[in-house]
Amino acid sequence: MKSKKFTIFGNPVEHSISPKMHTFAIDGLKLDASYTKTLIEDACKIPTEFLENFDGANVTVPHKESAYAMCDEVRGVAKEIKAVNTLINENGSMIGYNTDAAGFLKSMESFGEIKNVLILGAGGTAKALGVIFKQKGMHVTVLNRSVNRLDFFKKLNIEAFSWDDFKLSNYDLVVNTTSAGLQEDSLPIKEDVMRDIFSNTKFAADVIYNKVTPFLKLANELNLPNKDGADMLLYQGVLAFNLFYENAFEESDITKFMKKAFN
Repeated sequence: MKSKKFTIFGNPVEHSISPKMHTFAIDGLKLDASYTKTLIEDACKIPTEFLENFDGANVTVPHKESAYAMCDEVRGVAKEIKAVNTLINENGSMIGYNTDAAGFLKSMESFGEIKNVLILGAGGTAKALGVIFKQKGMHVTVLNRSVNRLDFFKKLNIEAFSWDDFKLSNYDLVVNTTSAGLQEDSLPIKEDVMRDIFSNTKFAADVIYNKVTPFLKLANELNLPNKDGADMLLYQGVLAFNLFYENAFEESDITKFMKKAFN
């Protein structure tokens, strides 16, 4: 059996620890495979690059929605989300999945019961979370800088606001899915509004990992229980890895090895 090749497509991609996670799993499970990073500036190059060189891939910002549109087939919850983070090369066809949503849900289990969620941002990750939260019977609200990406959520009967018409409510969880704080020192929304939101929620989560973003810094300042995106990254990675291998492994075994990447 030939050695399998996997990668992560993104821009930027240098900061990603997915190669480390997957390599720990490959080595721990004694598999013949490799996992690399691939910087892709033009999303249109993904299908050719992928199908010519890889058996499986993960997709990170800003290409999740573009990759969805270019798949030969999309399976599972990704069909509703309209964004993919995992690609499988199935006999020369590009098959797309989304493990972000299920990975995030698992990462939030430590917070206990969540009924009412506010999502900041309206990109691929926000869509993934909006769909899965709605499927789980939660009340979901989305807040984005502009109105031009909110139609997706409104069609799902998800409350969606721009900064101009936002109406504050009470939440169990506020999730930052924007890139604010990833490369610059900024909050996802004006500080006074962020403080008001934090005063009306029980928990905060940022999908950015291995960094105390301004969002998490403010949550800490206000003594609000919070977590970064490390667990989400871990669990979506476990699910993606198992898809690479047709769900041949116990999730607990993959998790055990992947966790080493965060030490």
